[in-house]
Amino acid sequence: MTPDERAQKSAQKMWLQDHASQWVGMELVQIAEGEAVMELTVKKHHCNGHGMCHGGVIFTLADSAFAFACNSRNQVTVAQHNSITYIASGRLGDRLRATATEISLTGRSGITDVQVTNQAGVLIAEFRGLSRSIKGTVFDEA
Repeated sequence: MTPDERAQKSAQKMWLQDHASQWVGMELVQIAEGEAVMELTVKKHHCNGHGMCHGGVIFTLADSAFAFACNSRNQVTVAQHNSITYIASGRLGDRLRATATEISLTGRSGITDVQVTNQAGVLIAEFRGLSRSIKGTVFDEA
């Protein structure tokens, strides 16, 4: 199995069980080893009292892209620490794109950066996730 085939199979298995990302309205649009892209169209129920996309929704989108990138090697991997910096507001109707890229993987610990942009390419947020691999695989390769 190639690394990209493994990433695809891991993503398919995870997506079937990822009811949170589906419930929020996300779409997994791209997956490769150490990389993932997820998108979300901002709807009324994603907006806060200021009419902007709620920061928690943006964080959730980035966190989900992070999760798919981290688990792309078929090793169960969880978040150890995440942080986000908001740069611009997401607005009703925006199509947000979270692009996750693995920066470092040493032993069981990884660093993955996620950029969240809108449909015009405007940077909305920068997210950095620290991950830790734990026991188990996403799917059985035997």
